Amino acid sequence: MPEMPEVQGLVDFLGGRLPGLQFSRVTVANIAALKTYDPPIDALKGSTIEGVSRHGKFVDIATDAGIHLIFHLAKAGWLRWYDQLPATVIKPGRTPIALRVALSDGAGFDLTEAGTKKSLAVYAAREASDVPGIARLGPDPLDPAFTRDAFAQLLTGRRTQIKGVLRDQSIIAGVGNAYSDEILHAARMSPYALAATLTDADIGNLWDAMQSTLAEAITAASGKPPAELKDAKRRGMQVHGRRGETCPVCGDTVRSVFFADNSLEYCATCQTGGKVLADRRLSRLLK
Repeated sequence: MPEMPEVQGLVDFLGGRLPGLQFSRVTVANIAALKTYDPPIDALKGSTIEGVSRHGKFVDIATDAGIHLIFHLAKAGWLRWYDQLPATVIKPGRTPIALRVALSDGAGFDLTEAGTKKSLAVYAAREASDVPGIARLGPDPLDPAFTRDAFAQLLTGRRTQIKGVLRDQSIIAGVGNAYSDEILHAARMSPYALAATLTDADIGNLWDAMQSTLAEAITAASGKPPAELKDAKRRGMQVHGRRGETCPVCGDTVRSVFFADNSLEYCATCQTGGKVLADRRLSRLLK
């Protein structure tokens, strides 16, 4: 799933190319991806793009018509950029393309989604806050106002595993499964630690790890076209997606815990005092 650093990379890329151009055509290829009907998405046609911004994992393209094209790439979505948009006709239901955008200079992009489970979401909205997912977002972790003390206040009284807290978009915006693994590894903290039980030192280490991990990932994504952002993300991972490989910090083996629709990766030596966390799939089979 694209998370804050990759989405910011997309925003930076689009922000350097879209402002001043007009929407020539916006074609919805998967009607299920379009989550709004008022204003109609056709109202974007002919409008001039004024800027591109990010809200958590949402990309927001603002226009002079007072309408925003907003999208969330979900777990398997991506943006495919063309300096010259193909003239091929999109056949709904027979393509991974959910949306095609044609721009006034001949360029454009597709929003695509792999797999059979479709979660990519597109909105035409008068205000970004009209999108429910944006309205529910917690603070951005790299916002200067999101201080260590503000983070500590968010954790107070939450008897929830810290991995889940970091992934909850209503608590902290933009962090998902991959970067929560990376942040916890950098903080040398178990993903199962309860937020409410963290010491002041734990909170400080975790906040520092969050700031440095996300800032480094955004720097790595900066200036890269969309086609290169996924590989940049993979190269930067210390534990996520690296099950069976060697931890670059201590030399132990990176391990996984599997759940219904995802997994987490961690290093037992760095994060759990050497304790190997139970594989939930195996636990269910043994019951």
